[in-house]
Amino acid sequence: MKVQKRKIKEYLIEKTIFLSGITSIVIVVLIFIFLLKEGLTVFSSISPAQFLTGKNWYPISNPPQYGILPLIMGSVAVTLGAAILSIPVGIGSALYIAEIAPKKTREILKAGIELLAAIPSVVIGFIGMMTLGPLIKNIFHLSTGLTALSGSITLAFMAMPTIVSIAEDAITAVPKQYREAALSMGATRWQTTRRIVSHAARPGIIAALMLGIGRVIGETMAVMMVTGNAALIPHTILQPVRTLTATIAAEMGETVQGGSHYAALFAIGIVLFVITFAINGIADIYLHKNRHKA
Repeated sequence: MKVQKRKIKEYLIEKTIFLSGITSIVIVVLIFIFLLKEGLTVFSSISPAQFLTGKNWYPISNPPQYGILPLIMGSVAVTLGAAILSIPVGIGSALYIAEIAPKKTREILKAGIELLAAIPSVVIGFIGMMTLGPLIKNIFHLSTGLTALSGSITLAFMAMPTIVSIAEDAITAVPKQYREAALSMGATRWQTTRRIVSHAARPGIIAALMLGIGRVIGETMAVMMVTGNAALIPHTILQPVRTLTATIAAEMGETVQGGSHYAALFAIGIVLFVITFAINGIADIYLHKNRHKA
């Protein structure tokens, strides 16, 4: 009787997990279909090439101009800047917390990182606008401190808690036998951490980086507040920029439903969806290659 109940329980759990996975896939597909339905109509008045490579975003001009190249370049500049700042610091912090820090220090640092992750993005954006912007303005003698650099620093600060927390969990999950075997072979603690532990935890670290970068790409309020919102192609990180997400957030409430501007904003959503899907796909391919080699 107990065996039969256990089998029924396992069957129900297995089917629940299966349905959850299928539901997730269906929801993503439906979102993409909805974006296509609303966004593809903009291409009746402008070609996809002109939309992607156009240098002017003037949706209320006559005629309207829907070139999103400045928005793409602004998103790329901010995302790359945030990644360059957050990835080394995040991985280093995770290694320190998991492998080097004393127990009490580790508990304090983990609690602090979790608190940082709980701060609303609009609060971080407000702090960046009021403190970081003027600081960058004074240091570099600019007319405004709301630039791509301000956005990169702000988003790096927002991505680091995610990177540190997940990477630290991945490093901690590496079996102790790996460390003991390396130390018994004469490796130093640093060599063990760098060559054994970090290599074994690589899939989890890559997942942490992807989630952190995903947070950067999808962030809206904070980046809209600290980057200056200028739809111009940036030539340096000290220029104001506008990102894809900030454009949707700033302009969606002002559009006429069903109009060309409305469709153009949904087309931007399609571009964001494709970019996110491509990043996740590249990360998945990389992880599968590493597992196959192992």
